Amino acid sequence: MGGMEPEGLLHGKAAIITGGEGSIGLATGRAFVAEGARVCLIGLLADELAAGAAELGDAATWAVADVTDSVQVKAAVAGAAEAFGRLDVVVSNAGIAGVIAPVADYPEDVFDQVMAVHVRGSFLVCKHSLPFLRSGASIVITSSVVGLTSAAGICAYATAKHALVGLMRTLAKETAPLGIRVNTIPLARHAAPEEVARAMLFLASGESSFVTGTTLAVDGGMSI
Repeated sequence: MGGMEPEGLLHGKAAIITGGEGSIGLATGRAFVAEGARVCLIGLLADELAAGAAELGDAATWAVADVTDSVQVKAAVAGAAEAFGRLDVVVSNAGIAGVIAPVADYPEDVFDQVMAVHVRGSFLVCKHSLPFLRSGASIVITSSVVGLTSAAGICAYATAKHALVGLMRTLAKETAPLGIRVNTIPLARHAAPEEVARAMLFLASGESSFVTGTTLAVDGGMSI
C-alpha cells in the first residue's frame, strides 16, 4: 500500500541560524532542512554561507551580518522573516573563543570582543527576532560547558557563556506567556556537530513543547 510520507518535526517552519557557516551551524541547518524547515544561515563569510546554503538546497537562504551590529542583525532577521513569511526557530550560535590567558594578563580588547559577539550578539538576535515570533516558537542559544563550570585562562569565554544563561532565563520568563520557549545548549569542544544538531532539533521542535528556561548539556558528562 502506498502512503504519504510522514511530515518532518519542523514541517512548514522557518528558522534562522547565526554562526551559520560554522560546523555546528551547518549541521543544525542540515538537521532542520531534513525535518521540513526552511533555513536562513546568517554569518560573516559570504562564500562559506553561500556554499552552505547551496548544499542545503532550495529550502535555504543566507545573509551576511555582524551579530554585534544592531542594524545588520535587524536587517538579516527581517529579511529572513519576509522571505519565509514567518519565523519559528531562532538559533543564536555565533561565537569566538578569544585567547588563553590568566585574568591579570588577559587582553582587554579581546575580552570586549568575546563579550560583544556572544552576549551582545545573542541579545540583538533575540531582540530583533521577537517581533516575528508567535506561540510555539523556539529560541536556542548555544552556550558552553563553561557556562556551567569554568577553567583557568578562559575568563572572557566563560563569563560570556555564563551571561548567556542569564539572558536565556530572563527571556524564558518574559516569553512564556506568549507560548515561546527559550533554552541554552552547553556543549563540550569535542561534541560532534551532528550530536549538537540533534539536541538543537529537539529544542526547536514540538518534541520539547514543555521545555523552557533550561540548559541542556551536550557535553559527554564534562559538567558533572
